[in-house]
Order: sequence, then C-alpha cells, then structure tokens
Amino acid sequence: MKFQRGQSREEPEINLVPMIDVLLVIIIFLMLTTTYSKYSGLEINLPTADASQPNEQPNEIDVAVTAGGQVLIDKAPLAATDVETIATALRRAAGEREAPLIVINADAKATHQSVIDIMQAAQNAGYPHISFATQTPAR
Repeated sequence: MKFQRGQSREEPEINLVPMIDVLLVIIIFLMLTTTYSKYSGLEINLPTADASQPNEQPNEIDVAVTAGGQVLIDKAPLAATDVETIATALRRAAGEREAPLIVINADAKATHQSVIDIMQAAQNAGYPHISFATQTPAR
C-alpha cells in the first residue's frame, strides 16, 4: 500500500516581525526610563591668598551665634534673638560707620535659622555686606 503524500510539505518558518516589534518597544522603554546623570556637584576652585589680612578692620561688626542660639554682637549678648532686636543692635553697633561689613561667626552646631535671622536683620538694618568667618581644619 502506497500512501500518497499530499501537496509538498511547507517548511515551518519563524515570523521575526513581532519579535522585532517587542525588542523595539523594550529599547524605547529603556531609553525613556534611563537617567543619564552627570555628577551633580559644584566644582569650585577657591582662590588662595598668601598675604595675611589685618587682624581687625575698623569697619567690621562681629556677630557670633552660639550652639544654643544665643546672639552676640561685638561680644555683647542680646536679650532676644528675633530679627528686629538684632537689626536694632546692629544699627547701634554701627554707629556712624557707613556700610559696615557684618561678619557672622556661627558655631558649627548653630541652627540654620539663627544664621538666616542675622542675615535678614542685616538686610533690614541696611547693611548688605555680609561675610562668614571660618577656620582652617587642623592638619
């Protein structure tokens, strides 16, 4: 008995179009969700100076902030630490000096708000020149 095979047998083929579509969708998804981050930091080259500054400048007002939040202007403690009291004390300390430099000496553990209050008080008093005192780390 001879069985007759039907028409020629078709070779199975793999349809690549759906696979390419899926791969393209995955690539687009990865491109949209990947973050191309640069190192987010400020690269600052601070200036250096060899000349020594004078120890005391006559047009400076020293404002110190302790770790507990107490404010001292030219080594005289203030009774209150609100902005208006500090502004009044700055005006009194400036006296007849025009545009004195406000130097803020804040303790490392002082609150950020106390330093901001001093800056606001200096602005209210009309003294726009503010500087921060720092110390060099021990080597």
